[in-house]
Amino acid sequence: MELTTAWFIIIAFLWTSYFFLEGFDFGVGMLLPVLGRDDVERRVVINTIGPVWDGNEVWFIVAGAATFAAFPEWYATLFSGFYLPLLAILLALIIRGVAFEYRGKRDDARWRARWDRCIFWGSLVPAFVWGVAFANMVRGVPLDADHEFAGSLGDLLSPYALLGGLTTVTLFLLHGAVFLALKTSGGVRARARRIAGLAAVAAIVAGGGFLLITQLQYGKPVTWLTAAGAAAGLLAAAAANRRGREGWAFVGTGAAIVLAVATLFLSLFPDVLPSTLGTGGLTTANAASSAYTLKIMTWVAAVFTPIVMIYQGWTYWVFRKRIGTSHIPVKKPHVKKPVA
Repeated sequence: MELTTAWFIIIAFLWTSYFFLEGFDFGVGMLLPVLGRDDVERRVVINTIGPVWDGNEVWFIVAGAATFAAFPEWYATLFSGFYLPLLAILLALIIRGVAFEYRGKRDDARWRARWDRCIFWGSLVPAFVWGVAFANMVRGVPLDADHEFAGSLGDLLSPYALLGGLTTVTLFLLHGAVFLALKTSGGVRARARRIAGLAAVAAIVAGGGFLLITQLQYGKPVTWLTAAGAAAGLLAAAAANRRGREGWAFVGTGAAIVLAVATLFLSLFPDVLPSTLGTGGLTTANAASSAYTLKIMTWVAAVFTPIVMIYQGWTYWVFRKRIGTSHIPVKKPHVKKPVA
């Protein structure tokens, strides 16, 4: 196997891992104002991802860095042409991270409500824009002969791209609802299961339509299998959720995300960013770094990727138990002592 092909597979793996892990983070954030009826329940919702959300975002950093190092032409064109959407994602992630840290700094309902809104929008915006961005990568964008973006923001907002954004939002909502049902107890768990049932219908309609269009317009024979597997994962997740089998439901949503992303990358290969202007676009061959650079990166990835996976797996094992309102300490009101 050529190193360029190997690194395309590695980058696909990194992005898939990011969407699998950060997907339920986004879903939890979007569901925060819906599932949390009071501050204690909202703290339960946040605490389900509290120990892991920042670790999940590491995969985004690694995926971006690997793209920059292995395919610098792809990275440069992508981040210049998609500048505004990616800036929106970065700002949303920053605001979301700050909200997690600052929400509990003051015992004030309005203070917490403001940060809760930041968590909601900081989760919704990336969930939607990532779908738009990856749909555009598969569809192609206007690239001139120098492989520079020659379009505008409007070129990125085609009906197909917007459907991609709707697909990721509904899929991550389902993923997050199933994760909350798996990680919580009591009223939050029951409501998460009900919302997962509704989200499953939306994800099946939006995701099924998006994958069908992708397959008919850009797909290959092998992607019929991955697209069908993604649809089967959604159906299995919905059925498992109805039976109260949260673990199997989470396996189903996870499989749907993995196979849906695999469908996009397999549809794209050997291109990395097609051109809609007939200029050829970027491929794994003309966008890649030198063979020596790829060889060094392969050794680095072989050493450090398993370490990251083992450490993150250990983190999830440590924080594997369910949590409920009984695990949230009640904040005692501050009473001023009388002056003698």
